[in-house]
Amino acid sequence: MSPDIPRRAHPIADVVGRVDQRLSGERKEAADGDAVPTGFPSVDRILGGGFRRRDLIALGGDVGVGKSSFALAVALRVAERGESAAVMTGEMDEERMWERALALEGRVRLDDLRRGRLSDESRAGLGAAAVRLRERPLVWLPMAGERFSDVMSRLGSTDAALTVVDYLQLLPPAGRVRDHAEEMATAVRRLKEIASASNTALLLISQLPGHDPKRRDPRPALDDFGALGAIKYHADVVLGLYREEMYNLQRGVEGATEVIVAKNRHGNTGFVDLYFYREWMRFEDMIDPDR
Repeated sequence: MSPDIPRRAHPIADVVGRVDQRLSGERKEAADGDAVPTGFPSVDRILGGGFRRRDLIALGGDVGVGKSSFALAVALRVAERGESAAVMTGEMDEERMWERALALEGRVRLDDLRRGRLSDESRAGLGAAAVRLRERPLVWLPMAGERFSDVMSRLGSTDAALTVVDYLQLLPPAGRVRDHAEEMATAVRRLKEIASASNTALLLISQLPGHDPKRRDPRPALDDFGALGAIKYHADVVLGLYREEMYNLQRGVEGATEVIVAKNRHGNTGFVDLYFYREWMRFEDMIDPDR
């Protein structure tokens, strides 16, 4: 090597340095430059600090279990720390998304908010929530009516710490494909490419075409995601939401929710417990509830 060319440090030196800092207590896990904490302490612990930038994270569950509400809660908590979050949805327009965010943040019933039936206490809480939300770096990205290439380009250009896509089955057609499953597989592979090439943690919500609610254990499993196995093989982290009360009213505890880590390239699998306040569309951590 020419003496005029400076020797560059190997990237592994940076990794070792960060590990040393964590072991010595100088650097907390959540402060990892790649980590994007979800804001739910139990979820962050099992994932080793939260989501990671350049990862594709898939979130699935039965209809009505609260997938969109959980993803929105994560986006709000990311933005609360001052990190940017982007939400792309084909299910609701921007006004309805802000309504849901206000209900969640202000702990008011969504129906009461829409009908304007608020007590003085609820109105005050809603006003305080609106002030907090106004300061957060949270943006909505359109999906409906867009071409697949336009959507992918928009996702690829975001510099948000977290980007939510709600949901896979509402993405525009990817072009000439033989069937819907192949279309979804193509979209998943493209989203994985975008996640890998960007500096965002890409959270993809998905329906479960292979899910059978009448089977012995209706908890979401990897094979339930369908898409020719694209999520099972290409996603870095796969999460499932499960509420037993939806299948067994006698045994299920109202609001009790499992977040199942079905796949995790970076570490542990297993589950953690959250609680779902249906009237507010709000999730909270069972072990470390919000104050």
